[in-house]
Amino acid sequence: MNDIKKISIITNFNISEKLEAATKVAEKLCEHVSKVYIPNSYKDRILRAHAHRSEFVYVPIEEIYSTSDLIIGIGGDGVMLEAARRATPANIPILGINMGRVGYMTELEMTELEKLDEIFKGNFYLDERAMLRVEIRSNKGNNKFSAYALNEAVIANGTTARIIDLELSDNGRLVSEYRADGLVIATPTGSTAYSLSAGGPIVDPKLSCFCVTPICPHSLIARPLIFPDSAILEVKNTCVREKVLHLTVDGRATFDLFFGDTAVITKSALKTKLLRIKNEDFYSKIRMKKFI
Repeated sequence: MNDIKKISIITNFNISEKLEAATKVAEKLCEHVSKVYIPNSYKDRILRAHAHRSEFVYVPIEEIYSTSDLIIGIGGDGVMLEAARRATPANIPILGINMGRVGYMTELEMTELEKLDEIFKGNFYLDERAMLRVEIRSNKGNNKFSAYALNEAVIANGTTARIIDLELSDNGRLVSEYRADGLVIATPTGSTAYSLSAGGPIVDPKLSCFCVTPICPHSLIARPLIFPDSAILEVKNTCVREKVLHLTVDGRATFDLFFGDTAVITKSALKTKLLRIKNEDFYSKIRMKKFI
């Protein structure tokens, strides 16, 4: 892993501030590498902005997510989640540079670009984060789709704020029935995202567990639950009033969950690798981000 040669930059190059940031990051990287890889869909935008560098190599996005030695994501946690979803199956590590409002998963700020030198000295480590495997099964037991999540899976009513009915089981054993706006099933990494906003606990990412948090439950006793990551969590749509509910994975992809369908959430065999340079512990980071 010390032999990092093919480095790709991912960001929204259509936003001027992020294009400028990517140029600064590339300038620093080019002190150590002869090429920096950029998605070819942004080539015209970079040329129009007169931001092209001779070291830039424009390649299909699929190549970036399959052959890079390191992907640098510039933005907030959104760009990190997208990179994790696509880079993790190829075992490619990700380094985040924050330009978002929170950027909990990112490693550096734009004022810390000199720390990129440490990558080429081998002064870094890989922070492995557990992921969820999410499936939808029909009431006949057919597998309708599967996906992976670094943060969470959310079952809700979509754009309409109406109470829905869900049934939570662990490997076929009933845990609870919920009347709520929805349910969040989060990894420890995702415990500082939507789950936290819904009243869930902050969970140290070294723990092997899932956190299940109801969203605005219509109950005085519904509380977040912590399960071991060996659990097989099954969330069944038992809502008669609504035609279809929605399962959203990491705030990105959304899938229909019809009456009688079940979302099955288990620990994925995949692990997202976040490249770390600074020797910050978990609690110093959450203090800095003002979670506690």
